[in-house]
Amino acid sequence: MSKTPREPIKVLSCFGTRPEAIKMAPVVRGLAADPAFQSVLAVTGQHREMLDQVLEHFGLKPDYDLNLMVPRQTLGHIVTEALGGLEEAVQKERPDMVLVHGDAHTSFVGALAAFYHRVPVGHVEAGLRTHDKWLPYPEEMNRVLADALSDSLYAPTATARDNLLAEGRPAEAIFVTGNTAIDALFWTVRPGYQFRREALRALAGRPEKVIAVDCHRRENHGRPMEQICLALRDLARARRDVLFVVSVHKNPEVQEPVRRLLAGEERVILEEPVDYPDWANLLDSAHLIVTDSGGLQEEAPSLGTPVLLCRDQTERPEAVAAGTVRLVGAERPRLVEAVDQLLDDAAAYAAMSEAANPYGDGHAAERILAAIKHHFGLGPRPADFAP
Repeated sequence: MSKTPREPIKVLSCFGTRPEAIKMAPVVRGLAADPAFQSVLAVTGQHREMLDQVLEHFGLKPDYDLNLMVPRQTLGHIVTEALGGLEEAVQKERPDMVLVHGDAHTSFVGALAAFYHRVPVGHVEAGLRTHDKWLPYPEEMNRVLADALSDSLYAPTATARDNLLAEGRPAEAIFVTGNTAIDALFWTVRPGYQFRREALRALAGRPEKVIAVDCHRRENHGRPMEQICLALRDLARARRDVLFVVSVHKNPEVQEPVRRLLAGEERVILEEPVDYPDWANLLDSAHLIVTDSGGLQEEAPSLGTPVLLCRDQTERPEAVAAGTVRLVGAERPRLVEAVDQLLDDAAAYAAMSEAANPYGDGHAAERILAAIKHHFGLGPRPADFAP
């Protein structure tokens, strides 16, 4: 499909979760500000309140909002409802490209809806792999399938590019852009930031080291989540020099064990998911992070905050290789030992906090917009990101 500079490229961006919204916000804002594009935004509402927080922060107003979230929604519900709604949006808008992100259901389904209507797909954060379809579940297969359906692949790192090349994707379709999470983070973190959430404002002046916690992934539901909570409880009771701030995901599989095992603990603050500006600035001020999140592995290194990852595998091996992230799994003794070491061993802490970030320089969205223009013959191929 060819374009001329006088005919804007219509791009339909779609996402449904808070992490997707954070990472797509710099791209969508860039599309809206560039006269070479006509930007259309569709959200599925897979995460309702958490998504709305991010949309408000970045000033994004969806053209389509499927609002599909229901209590205890199943994977099948998300996929079928999202497919119908996104297919309708593609039919009505007839975009030149559909842009999806990462590994959520909206990513795979958005790519599928575009494919059904022969519309090119651009995949932001393409090429991440654990090479195990069950870890993380179901994200690994969502991203594999989205990549398979995509025509233009925006890999955040050289490792992600190499994964795509190994799967036979053409080199000319792959662009190494850095990760847009870093763009969003640099736009949000500010010196002297004043927290909105009262519990976070109350941290000012306290002598304890703050440990931010966000664990919610499906593979940790059940016993692993209980083990993580028990480890945090052990640490909170044994140490008077720490304070845990736990972001409690709205999924009942997370709410139940976290509140049962940690509610009422003196050195544990349980918070409903924090608005992104508060959360990003909390990560900046925290001493370390305990998480199973994918995105935090990318964001924290930019802030010099070590990450203990409660997983056995990661699709982001660059951070482990760089030394900014350490895999600790979800077993109680191992997590306690890892936190104790970083609290007591200054050299071990410095080795993680001072390591270089392999994920981005704050200009990923610019590279993605340039790559889209290149796809339509409206500009040169952008230079790859190199840390």
